[in-house]
Amino acid sequence: MSELATFTALEAKIVRLLCTQPHDVEIDEVASLLGESHPQIAGTLRALSQRGFAGIREENVIEYVLGPKGKTLPGGKLPERAVMEALAAHGRIPLRDLERVTGLPQKEAGRALKPLENWGLAAREGGELVPRGTLCEGHVPPDGAHERLVAHLASGGSGALSAIAAAGIDLAQALAGLENRGGVVATKERRRWWVSLTDRGKALRDEDLVVRETVTALDTALLTDGSWRGVDFRPYDVSLSSRRLYPGKEHPLRRVLDDARRVFLELGFTEVASPLVESAFWDFDALFQPQDHPAREMQDTFYVRRPEGARLPAEDLVRRVQRTHEDGGETGSAGWDYRWDETTARRVVLRTHTTAGTVRALARDPRPPRKVFLVGTVFRREAVDYKHLPLFYQVDGIIIDEHASFASLLGTLEAFYRKMGFERFEFRPGFFPYTEPSVEVFVWHEEKKDWVEMGGAGIFREEVTVPLGCTVPVLAWGLGLERLAMFRYGLDSIRDLYLSDLAWLREVPLCR
Repeated sequence: MSELATFTALEAKIVRLLCTQPHDVEIDEVASLLGESHPQIAGTLRALSQRGFAGIREENVIEYVLGPKGKTLPGGKLPERAVMEALAAHGRIPLRDLERVTGLPQKEAGRALKPLENWGLAAREGGELVPRGTLCEGHVPPDGAHERLVAHLASGGSGALSAIAAAGIDLAQALAGLENRGGVVATKERRRWWVSLTDRGKALRDEDLVVRETVTALDTALLTDGSWRGVDFRPYDVSLSSRRLYPGKEHPLRRVLDDARRVFLELGFTEVASPLVESAFWDFDALFQPQDHPAREMQDTFYVRRPEGARLPAEDLVRRVQRTHEDGGETGSAGWDYRWDETTARRVVLRTHTTAGTVRALARDPRPPRKVFLVGTVFRREAVDYKHLPLFYQVDGIIIDEHASFASLLGTLEAFYRKMGFERFEFRPGFFPYTEPSVEVFVWHEEKKDWVEMGGAGIFREEVTVPLGCTVPVLAWGLGLERLAMFRYGLDSIRDLYLSDLAWLREVPLCR
C-alpha cells in the first residue's frame, strides 16, 4: 500500500532510479548514473535508509591493482611485449638503443631478452637485437591473459572481479602468467556498498513522491518573502569523508605558554617583563648568590663578550647588596664573608632564570600586597637529553604579602598545576641560595613511570628582600614549561617541540 511522503529532489531521483533496477546497485553506479558526487549520494541514501525506504549492504571485497613494478611499466606493457613491438616495427635494434626505442629502463629491457630468445623470437648478433620467427614478418604474437590484466589496470579499469570478467580476462590464467613476476599486480581489500529499495520503498508510486525544495543556506531572499517555511534545509553529515584541511594555528608550545600566562592572570597576578641579556648583578648578586658559586662558571652560564660590562642600578641599592654579601648588612646574617667585586657584578650574561625579572620587579616596587609573574626564555649550558635543552621557557612569580606563608605558596603552585590539567604532583624539600625554606616541584610521568622535576620554589631569604627595601615575606618560584608541554602532548623528548615535524604539527589537536 502506497504512502504519501515528502522527498528532496535528489531523494526522489534515487527512488525512481532504484525502482527500475532488478537487483542491488552499487553506490558508485548510482552516483555515475545520476551525475552526482559520491558523498552526496551516500548522504542521501543514508537519509533514505533511516526513513526506511532503502537498505544499504556493506561488503569487503578483494580487488586487483597495479603493484610497485606494474606502475612503472610504460603504457602497462610488460618488457617483453614492448621489445617485441619495437622489433616488429624497426627490425634490427642496436642493444645500446633499446632504452630509447622501447621507452623501458635499460635494465628492464635487458631482462626481456632471455625470454624472447627462449621463445625463438629474437637473437643477439654483433651488438644488435634481431627479430626471429613471426617478428621477422612484423607480426607480434597475441597478448596473454596476464598482459591484458596489466593493461586493463594500467588504463584505469576496475580491479573488481566482475569488471575483470566483463573485460574478457581469464583471471586464473592471468595470475598464473604473473606467478613469477612479483610486484606487477597486487591485491587490496576495499569496502563496497550496495543499495536497494525496501518493501516500503517499492510500494511507492510516482505520484507519492512529493518533492520539496532543499536549500543549503538561509539567505536574505528566503527570509524576506517567507519562503523559508516551504523548504527543507539539507542536514550536514559530519561523518562523510572529505578533503582534510590544515588551517594555520598556534604552535603547541606557544599554546602552553599562553595557557600558563592565562592561569596566572586568572589568579590575579600582573605580568612583567625583563631583558634576555642580563647583568650578573640581577641574575646572581641580587639573589644573594655568592660570586664564587659554581653556577656562575662558564660551564653553566653563557657569558656575553660585548658589551664588556652592564650598567648597575642606583648606587645605594648596589651598596646594600654588597654589604649583605660581605657581612650580612642590615639583615642580621653573617653574609658570605668575602670581598664583593663590582666588576664581577657587571658581567653580562644570557639570563639563567626568569627570577632575574621578578627580582627586578620586587626592587621597583617592594610594597605589599603585590603579585607578579613573568613567562620567558632562559639559557643554561645543559647536556641535551630527553628533558634538558640549553634554551627553554620558564614561568616565574612572586607574591609580596605580610600574611604570605609557606602553605599559601604550595596552594598557589597546586592551583597552577591543576588549572594546567595535572592531578598527580608532589613537593620535596630542596635548597636554593636565595630561598628558605625551599621545595622542588615534581610531576608524575605516566609513560616513563617516573617523577620529573618541574622547578623550584620557596620564600625569599631576608638577604634578598631587605636590600631591595622589602620587609614582608615574599613567595617565589620558577617552573619549566617545556616539560609541561611534553606531558600534555605525549612526547618522549623535549627536543620534539623544536623539530619542524609538519605531520605532527598538522595533526596535534588544538584542544585537549
